[in-house]
Amino acid sequence: MRLCLLSAAALAAPATAQSLPQEILVTGASLPQPPGDAAYDVATIEHDRLQGVASGRLEDVLRDVAGFAQFRRSDSRSAQPTSQGATLRGLGGNASSRALITLDGVPFIDPFGGWESFSAIDPERLGLVRVTRGGGSGVAGPGALAGTIELSSATPQQLAPVWADLAYGSRNSLDAHAGVSGQMGGGTGFLSASYARGDGFVPIVKADRGPVDEPADYKQASVAGRAVVPVGADSELQASGLVFTDHRSRGTPFQPNRTEGEDASLRLIGHGRWGYEATAYVQARSFSAGFASVNDSRTVATETLNQYSVPSTGLGGRFEIRPPVGEKVQLRLGADTRYVTGETDELYQFVAGSPVNGRAAGGRSLTLGGFAEGSAEPLDGLTLTAGGRIDRWRIMDGFLHQHALANGAVLTDTAYPNRSGWRPTGRGGVAWKPGDGAITLRAAGYLGWRLPTLNELYRSYRVGSDTTQADPLLDPERLKGVDAGIDYQPLPNLHVGATLFANRLEDAIGNVTTAIAPTGARTLIRQNLHAISSRGAELDARLAVGIWSLSASYAYTDAHVRAKGQAIPLDGLRPAQTAKHSASATLGWSPRIAKLSATLRYIGPQYEDDLNTETLKGAMTLDATALVPIGHGFAIEARAENLSNTRVEAGISGDDIVERATPRTLWIGFRYGESRSGA
Repeated sequence: MRLCLLSAAALAAPATAQSLPQEILVTGASLPQPPGDAAYDVATIEHDRLQGVASGRLEDVLRDVAGFAQFRRSDSRSAQPTSQGATLRGLGGNASSRALITLDGVPFIDPFGGWESFSAIDPERLGLVRVTRGGGSGVAGPGALAGTIELSSATPQQLAPVWADLAYGSRNSLDAHAGVSGQMGGGTGFLSASYARGDGFVPIVKADRGPVDEPADYKQASVAGRAVVPVGADSELQASGLVFTDHRSRGTPFQPNRTEGEDASLRLIGHGRWGYEATAYVQARSFSAGFASVNDSRTVATETLNQYSVPSTGLGGRFEIRPPVGEKVQLRLGADTRYVTGETDELYQFVAGSPVNGRAAGGRSLTLGGFAEGSAEPLDGLTLTAGGRIDRWRIMDGFLHQHALANGAVLTDTAYPNRSGWRPTGRGGVAWKPGDGAITLRAAGYLGWRLPTLNELYRSYRVGSDTTQADPLLDPERLKGVDAGIDYQPLPNLHVGATLFANRLEDAIGNVTTAIAPTGARTLIRQNLHAISSRGAELDARLAVGIWSLSASYAYTDAHVRAKGQAIPLDGLRPAQTAKHSASATLGWSPRIAKLSATLRYIGPQYEDDLNTETLKGAMTLDATALVPIGHGFAIEARAENLSNTRVEAGISGDDIVERATPRTLWIGFRYGESRSGA
């Protein structure tokens, strides 16, 4: 309730600013990106593209950046929510995010599990996405191992004053969005809502399914608001609130999934000579999931685990200051902290359809760090950057309690020892523009780290007949990496970039098979692997000629596990769920009478399991969109996902049952209030 009141107060804030001078500039953005970012491999997704994705899903927009991946290929309509972590550069093999995702400067990752609630964010209310491949972005906080994905809310200059759209799609699906934006008193802001539902498709492929398999329906909704209020001649207060709900099923009885969330943040930004940012945020999340086993003939599903409540809370803050140290030098100093707490409450060991035992497990963690980063331009065309941070981390009050439901007898009552440590990290780079500046040569090196999530430490789960056990003694992950690249931009409408990289992720947290039953069912446990090494190349290109536009991206990733001890069978194998090749290309055509686009994507073969015994086949998909104005702000919209109905394999369970991602999905609808392009 307190979060709802805070969100409401944030949306009402502009009304208190009516007496402030109208000439005060309100931007709604963060402080400008430093010149040192030229040394890093950065890809951007503009507002127009965020509106034009066929599925309307943020995770699909992010696939425009080749190398972006989730643990599973399914999107946020049919995927198990806990599998939707984000990573880059082949540093996968784990459902927790190894790329740090922020929304308006606030970490968006789930406090308990480190995954992303992608369904909560409507891409249409975003103004820009910046993807920095490569870890060690200390100014954004810990966790940026594979890179940093920065989501920025749209400004009223990018949004229509009033907008709404409604689309009907395959399998009785419905997509609806609406919002208002504009000037309010002395400030600006927006309020938007989205709703989606569908009967869903059967996740198990036709050849493997049986009477127990059913469509995986979904129902999702979110309300978001943001207000930007001037608080001085060169300062502003940004207040944001988000409330969302996400209900999905997984295609058999006893497998519902539910996620609820309430997020709120306040950010004070000074744009004056002493630039600064001060941010505070709170996240309240709740998750529940059911799990079932299915017999060989797929005629009967039996409940095996009911994680009926997984509540968690995330609290944090960040402060940065940019002192004026010279025209050609920029310095960033600051500190940040994040505190999370959560637990899983569940029923397990079912007999004759009823649970026998109950279990609760969870704990708390805290990180507190300070950072400094500087950029300098000592010569024309030459940019140098270097920075470092140091973090203090603590994992506290971990526990496991198991009891019999019949009489309350205690089966297990374990308190895990508190642990703590220090972690120094940093990054640095150089960018050089020889000659006329059409070419930029860049190189960077970085160190990063990530704390294990409470989910990895304390929550066990099932996928089909496979069981994965938690490990309360996991150590933090550590990354070492370098990259070098070239950007060529002879014209404003043409850009080509290429990057080579090499990363080594030490103490990588992975799911390690410890036993395989005669039925094929696996038992796995989370462990710190010795390392994951990842090397490869990335190519990006953008071209705009008149009413035509083309963007393309390709990533080659050669990743291998380095293992010792119990995990030695994994040594030299590829990390699970890591493709060697991925590519994306979008062709747009925008005459006055319509906006048309087609997106071709390819994901190469990847292994389902840590032992590389099950292969998910490669897949190429084609999406298309069309927006045809019909006057007075209205337009007809048509969208097609996976137009060729390609089989996109998303998972293989221990008994060789194949699960698929989204089949062909067609949409038709109406839209009102075209966003303002070019903002």
